[in-house]
Amino acid sequence: MSGLQRIVLVTLRGASTMPSAFPPCPDCQSPYTYQDLEKLLCPECGHEWQLDDVEHAEHEPVVRDSNGNQLNDGDYVTLIKNLKVKGTSSVAKIGTKVKINRLVDGDHNIDCKIEGIGQMMLKSEFVKRA
Repeated sequence: MSGLQRIVLVTLRGASTMPSAFPPCPDCQSPYTYQDLEKLLCPECGHEWQLDDVEHAEHEPVVRDSNGNQLNDGDYVTLIKNLKVKGTSSVAKIGTKVKINRLVDGDHNIDCKIEGIGQMMLKSEFVKRA
């Protein structure tokens, strides 16, 4: 076995598969970030950023309606499709105006209240800004 092969084997055996204690990469969400002097580095995509940028940044989801307009908490939206309500026989009708309580991460990213139905989670693809 040559010297290079021995170094590679030792490196592979000693490599840790545990994610680092640093925050994940903001670009690719890789958990394998590391610190180099004052910067954090991502080995998978090569992104570099400052540690204080991550500490002060607040993660707010960017949610867009069916037309591509950005939605915010407190906005009014209109349903563009009749939506069946799970567990009931009621339907949220097309054209119903809804106020967004808050935006959340996930599949159903709009938390709102619809008159006559109650609290619901909606997908942003079924609404447009009013």
